[in-house]
Amino acid sequence: MPRAALLGSLLVVLASPVPRVPAAVLAAQIPQSEFAARRDTVAAHLGDGVLLAFGAPEANTDEADFHQYPAFQYLTGYERVNAVFVMAVRDGKVTYQMLFEPLIDPRRALYDGFAPDSADLQQRTGLGLRDRDQLREVMDALAGRGTLWTVTDSHSRDYRGTDSLSAGRSFVQRFWAAHPRVTVRSADVVLDSLMVIKSPAEIALLRTAIDISVAGQVAAMKAVRPGVNEHQIFALTDYTFRMAGASGPSFRPIIGSGPNSTSYHYRANDRVMQAGEVVVMDMGALYEGYAGDVTRTIPVSGTFTADQAAVYSIVRRAQQAAEREARPGAPVRAGDDAIRALMATELARLGLTEGSDASFDPPWADAARCRQVPVVCSQAFLYMAHGPGHGIGLEVHDAGGYSYSPTGLFQLNEVFTIEPGVYISTALLDMLADTPKNRAFIAKVRPVVERYNHIGIRIEDDYLVTASGVEWLSKAPREIKEIEAVMQAAAKGRGKGK
Repeated sequence: MPRAALLGSLLVVLASPVPRVPAAVLAAQIPQSEFAARRDTVAAHLGDGVLLAFGAPEANTDEADFHQYPAFQYLTGYERVNAVFVMAVRDGKVTYQMLFEPLIDPRRALYDGFAPDSADLQQRTGLGLRDRDQLREVMDALAGRGTLWTVTDSHSRDYRGTDSLSAGRSFVQRFWAAHPRVTVRSADVVLDSLMVIKSPAEIALLRTAIDISVAGQVAAMKAVRPGVNEHQIFALTDYTFRMAGASGPSFRPIIGSGPNSTSYHYRANDRVMQAGEVVVMDMGALYEGYAGDVTRTIPVSGTFTADQAAVYSIVRRAQQAAEREARPGAPVRAGDDAIRALMATELARLGLTEGSDASFDPPWADAARCRQVPVVCSQAFLYMAHGPGHGIGLEVHDAGGYSYSPTGLFQLNEVFTIEPGVYISTALLDMLADTPKNRAFIAKVRPVVERYNHIGIRIEDDYLVTASGVEWLSKAPREIKEIEAVMQAAAKGRGKGK
């Protein structure tokens, strides 16, 4: 497609009406009373001691948006940079709670804004504000009040264990050195157990975030075709999110076409899509701090090939199998097992494995777990080595779901994703160690892998756990005929515009 025609068609897409979010929904927010109730509940779980939570620092580049740490946001609702929250607890009751923030030089404030009015802050959050230079003095005075409960200061639980130089950890190390008799414990488990269950106000915000995410998916489906660059779809979804009321994406979108469709977290988003390929589009909108997360895989040419449809059908049926297992009190493992069992059978039927119970010598570091967790060494696992889902909320990988369940059971009013996938690439075979078992496996399946090479399919949806099961929230087209109908209708519309 000529560049001028491509740019013109994309401008038509950008100029089309953007989804409108009802004003009543846009006005939704977490009330001050709910933040206070959260802190009271945390205090009841802690019993005695002092809770210390550091908020996110300012971004180190003007290109980055500021996002508050999820746990800090959950406790305070405070969205300014470099803040700290302290809460003293005695017999399960809050006896002291305060925000701390660095004083702002008036000239600097002309650039970054002035500190909030104390009366307004008290009304919005129920909290007072002090100079952060006074934090150590206050903490020293509270040192005899019992356990120091710390909250990990990170944007994502995915990286909790890897950041050892955060401001919060550094402060705690210095404080503990000065008060070696103080017991220091993490409050993360307590917060996770509370954050996994969403309040009505949170569910309303998540519904909006997910609806906007769905709008981004539909806009992308209408714009994808041969000759379009992945980054143009990236830009289109960002535009759609913001025009619909979101603050932007909840994570860097994954727009992976052709060979990139088989990389779970492909990030470059800079390849021109070719006819006959599929493209995996994993994206979500961030609305009032709450994250949507929806993935669709679509055919670049507007119609799935027979081989692409065969793999797509496996993934979709695996998702349906997991849906049937999710309900309050059900073990999260049951959904994972349902996905793995269906995939083992169907991948063997296609000839991608030697059999539904066949194993291989895997290259991953945890291969020693084969006896304890045989699935990680099954040949079917090679084609989907990631988890089947996770919670969503104040972060895109929130507490709950399959990956971060604090109890191992689904809970009422939990919001989570189900995201099975199948990713087929000759690179999977090329990375295997040269062992007798692997040689036999490779010899048997290589012709089939070459036939399905570069077909990566992922379908991810967001669900609310209800009393009777789950409610599907992310209602973007996901059946083969639905996706093709949207894409073909868009193609016809472009043809009429010529």
